[in-house]
Amino acid sequence: MNSQFFLEFPCHFPIKAMGPSGSDFHRLVIEIVFRHAPDLDGTAVRTQLSRNGRYQSVTVTIRATSREQLDAIYQDLTDHKQVMVAL
Repeated sequence: MNSQFFLEFPCHFPIKAMGPSGSDFHRLVIEIVFRHAPDLDGTAVRTQLSRNGRYQSVTVTIRATSREQLDAIYQDLTDHKQVMVAL
């Protein structure tokens, strides 16, 4: 059976980026996402440190309006040298 994952826009969509802790990584992720989702609500951001505290993940939930918007966010995140992974 061929199943595909389809999103219906607009929708709430979580974007997670992982990078080093002890830097402005949290701010960096928010700035990159905000470029593409200017209606970003500051309460829709969660940060979690890794077990050893060397890395952090930042999850930003946006109101996604299109696949192109999501693609652009992921491209900008993965293009940045501090972002290790974007999910």
